[in-house]
Amino acid sequence: MAFDVDLFVIGGGSGGVRAARIAAEAGARVALAEESRMGGTCVIRGCVPKKLMVFASAFPDAMEDARAYGWGAEVGAFDWPAFRGKLHAELARLEGVYRANLTRAGVAIHDARASVADPHTVRLADGTEISAAHILVATGGRPFIPEPFAALRDQGHPVLVSDDIFDLEALPRSILILGGGYIGCEFASILHGLGVEVTQLVRGAQILRGFDEEARGHLADSLIARGIDLHCGTDLLALEPSEGGLRAKSTDGRERVVEAVLFATGRVPNSDGLGLAEQGVTIGRRGEVVVDDWSQTGVPSIYAIGDVTDRIALTPVAIREGHAFADTVFGAKPTRADHDLVASAVFTRPELGSVGLTEEEARARGPIEVYATSFRAMHQAFAGRSERVMMKLIVDADSRRVVGCHIIADGAGEMIQLAAIALKMGATKEDFDRTVAVHPTMAEELVTLRTPVRRG
Repeated sequence: MAFDVDLFVIGGGSGGVRAARIAAEAGARVALAEESRMGGTCVIRGCVPKKLMVFASAFPDAMEDARAYGWGAEVGAFDWPAFRGKLHAELARLEGVYRANLTRAGVAIHDARASVADPHTVRLADGTEISAAHILVATGGRPFIPEPFAALRDQGHPVLVSDDIFDLEALPRSILILGGGYIGCEFASILHGLGVEVTQLVRGAQILRGFDEEARGHLADSLIARGIDLHCGTDLLALEPSEGGLRAKSTDGRERVVEAVLFATGRVPNSDGLGLAEQGVTIGRRGEVVVDDWSQTGVPSIYAIGDVTDRIALTPVAIREGHAFADTVFGAKPTRADHDLVASAVFTRPELGSVGLTEEEARARGPIEVYATSFRAMHQAFAGRSERVMMKLIVDADSRRVVGCHIIADGAGEMIQLAAIALKMGATKEDFDRTVAVHPTMAEELVTLRTPVRRG
């Protein structure tokens, strides 16, 4: 059977764009449909605008440190409209780059919602049908607001999700953030740094479920010390309109009135309405598209990558999965995406960088040694700050391999990227010990830890 295209990609985020481009460069006829803006969550409403806001939020501390170092520095009021205008201009530029790269590779772009009509046919919103030898679903995820609070949002009250933050006409003077994951903690830090009074409620016993317990506790203490009103083991009980914003009642018995509420209570795979289940594709309990190690669904012609599969919801992982798919199907290079030892960073102030096993995970697998230190970095100590850096290595006692590395510090995201290379190569504790330190740096502590603080 002759198909209109060799590959049809549904979704123009980082993973879908990479898969489309690599397949096209391999000689495939490729089409891609995106119902919103090219670049997806990361470029338009996630990693990129968030990181630019992280940079903006750091300047008050920088000015304070400058004074401590002898500069006559003063920080004025933050001009949110001016920043937002530049932010949107940068996002538009990046979207243009994504489009240009696809066009240059020969990918046909359809600015429309698409769904799967049958295992080899994609239907666009206007009814156009395009046949394809292979279909790749790369529709990502979306934030959600639990009921009954979503009704308040529908009524026009300031009940927000992370996507909304970048489009606000003005920053609220106060905000309640629900959730203790990446998004909740990062926006708590960002908005606090921009002058917003931040209260954060976390239903669980601690922030950042899934990260190392010691690192979680250290970071929570740092956020509280910076002035974020963080409450763990607490959930939202009721929310109602009130003069000045919204009145929130929490399970600890407290009531507070805030100008806005941000739900950062998780994201769900964006699989609704795509026609996948109707074609026999298995959809999991959370809405995830179930795939094998090759990103292939139970329908041989349909694949899925990225957050819609609910594996590791990180942009670089989606890109790797997209590239591996294109290499396998169109590049004659069978490749499975490697999901082992994927580093991650939480862009709070300070940052948390992590790769490998937590202490708890490693201890469950066998005997370990834990090397850790906490100290005031030179920069902060001179400026009179009390904030402490944390460095932690988890070592398999039998093989001597470093199986986990956790860093809390300014620039931890940059450091963990390099540490991840060593762990991926199988570096032992002795390899770290043999490495000469770069002095004076924070990162030198990773190669000067000599005595275990715990064994288990």
